Amino acid sequence: MIDDPVLTEMLAALQRSPEVLALRVRVIELFAERGRYAEALGQCGAALTQEPGNPRVLQLLQQCTTALGASGGVAPNPADVTPPASGPAVSNPAAPNPEAPEPDPSIAPANGYDWAAAEDQVSDIVAPAFVDQGPGEYAADGDAGLFEKSRVTLAEVGGMDEVKRQLDLTLLGPLRNPELAKAFGTSARGGLLLYGPPGCGKTFIASAIAGELGANFYPIEIADILDIYIGASERNLHNVFEVARRNAPCVLFLDEIDALGHKRSQMSGSATMRTVVNQLLNEMDSVGNVNDGVYVLGATNHPWDVDVALRRPGRFDRMILVALPDPAARRSILHYHLRDRPVAGIDLGAIVQLTEGFSGADLAHVCTSATQLAMAESIKSGEVRPVTMADMHSALSGIKPSAGAWFESARNVVEFANGDGSYDDLAMYMKRMKLR
Repeated sequence: MIDDPVLTEMLAALQRSPEVLALRVRVIELFAERGRYAEALGQCGAALTQEPGNPRVLQLLQQCTTALGASGGVAPNPADVTPPASGPAVSNPAAPNPEAPEPDPSIAPANGYDWAAAEDQVSDIVAPAFVDQGPGEYAADGDAGLFEKSRVTLAEVGGMDEVKRQLDLTLLGPLRNPELAKAFGTSARGGLLLYGPPGCGKTFIASAIAGELGANFYPIEIADILDIYIGASERNLHNVFEVARRNAPCVLFLDEIDALGHKRSQMSGSATMRTVVNQLLNEMDSVGNVNDGVYVLGATNHPWDVDVALRRPGRFDRMILVALPDPAARRSILHYHLRDRPVAGIDLGAIVQLTEGFSGADLAHVCTSATQLAMAESIKSGEVRPVTMADMHSALSGIKPSAGAWFESARNVVEFANGDGSYDDLAMYMKRMKLR
């Protein structure tokens, strides 16, 4: 190895602290900068063992593999390797040399590289890194780790046909047919507000929308924004939108939007929160900011608490009710939560008939409780048995639907605060379900 004090020092530091991933990533970068791609690949394998799916390491892995492929898969430049001073050539480079210093196990050999071993080491990494990934798979530099690449689409959302129809009408249709939308003078600009009782899958649907669009999914909760210091919350909110703009196409999902964009008329004692609402209004306005490719989705259990300015055209001007799961959705949810558990004789259709009015969270609770009953009996008897219908019935006997209180609040809104027709769909749903 040639005298390279920077690389030598970094390798010594890595040998002292092999668990520091950032140090190993820097070593990979140094190897790649010097054209020593084989050694970089060896370090990539070690790094991905520490943190599978690390975006920066996957980028370096792709870079080094491409460079080696372009060069015909040859070993690193011989000029980078110091030849032996004297003595006969070694016929087997893998054989140990008793006069050589103890090799550093974290450094791949520079000459006579064992390509078969390298293929075994990274074979389980190459497929997901290159075959399944498309353009835009990685976030912009400095934004790595903030996004999820949703693998879920609306086809995997059981039931909820009305929700899917509304999504296709207000968002997905214009995006899939931009020229037609332009001809009709419409677009998918602005935001979309998902509302309904808690535990009914609003976050899951938002993730499915991102998967449907092939976009980055950027979920934000209220705790990611609010800060105790004056001005920090507004800065956090601005940074969130800037990150989304840098990584468009992006679905920016703002959960609990009622807490972030609460009615300013009810904030007479909180000047700080009023400025946060003002900042959110400013970020969603296309006058001062370019939000092309950023699809803003909000979710709330209490849309009637959202500031009216947030619901004007160009902001959250479209609302979709995500109500209790219908029979097809309940069947899908039950199957999802039981699929990886030992079950026997489960009649999903019968359970669906018994769970009218249950939310998705309620159904998950039923499955978990039934599993705990089966596990407790297995521990007591010393004989493992699967979850049965008896366990499901026992769990159902102790769990009641949790959405009743939400519909009590919604009833007042439908009766006394629906002058503009914003909640007509909720009113029709409650009438159909006999909740009014």
